[in-house]
Amino acid sequence: MKVTKLLHTRMRVSDLDETIQFYTTVLGLEVIERKTSPRGSHLAFLKVPNSDELIELTSFPPSGPVKVQEDLVHLAFQVDNLDETIASLNAKGVKITDGPTKTSSGSRFIFIDAPDCYEIELIERLAGVKIV
Repeated sequence: MKVTKLLHTRMRVSDLDETIQFYTTVLGLEVIERKTSPRGSHLAFLKVPNSDELIELTSFPPSGPVKVQEDLVHLAFQVDNLDETIASLNAKGVKITDGPTKTSSGSRFIFIDAPDCYEIELIERLAGVKIV
């Protein structure tokens, strides 16, 4: 067996509508599908610009609220200009929880929190830098 492609990453959330609002209005992602699974979970699939992989958000209210451990998982997104990103986040009232930090490659990044305390890393990479 050989895996051929990453399709999506699933994240369970407490409030699907609140989380969708965050990802669409703060980060500019697009909801491409919403549905209910055969097991009763509410699902939303988000499209990230310039990426084939999707983010699957799922909510199953009978299981109770989500409690994400600190520093357990985060999503990292590339941005064109970190200074403009910070200004946009400030205008929307989104708190920067860490950074800006400059890496040895010259990239810069910050962290913000999504609903349920999922961490989001926003990275401005220099041309030619592959990771961070």
